[in-house]
Amino acid sequence: QVQLVESGGGSVQAGGSLRLSCAASGRTFSSSVMGWFRQAPGKEREFVSQINWSGTNTNYADSVKGRFTISRDNAKNTVYLQMSSLKPEDTAVYYCAAGRWISGSTTYDYWGQGTQVTVSS
Repeated sequence: QVQLVESGGGSVQAGGSLRLSCAASGRTFSSSVMGWFRQAPGKEREFVSQINWSGTNTNYADSVKGRFTISRDNAKNTVYLQMSSLKPEDTAVYYCAAGRWISGSTTYDYWGQGTQVTVSS
């Protein structure tokens, strides 16, 4: 069992930066794939980024590539999402998730409650 708690959301002007954190409890964090997703009003939840257990492999949605950076600290059971050059279209609730790498894809088993990010123009 893994419990996830996001923090760091807020309101920022376009071009600004925010760093999201996701604190995890549970013994399996260090072996889990960790991901960030987001859901904007009226839209489906979408993938933002993910990182493997060791931090050596990361993936990003095209819409955030070059602006967002995912990282993790297994000693602190925490995964981060550094967001820079924010745009109004980044406005969404951001969710942290923990999963497993199975047969070439990630299955996410646990989700946080989400943190709101609002970017004004």
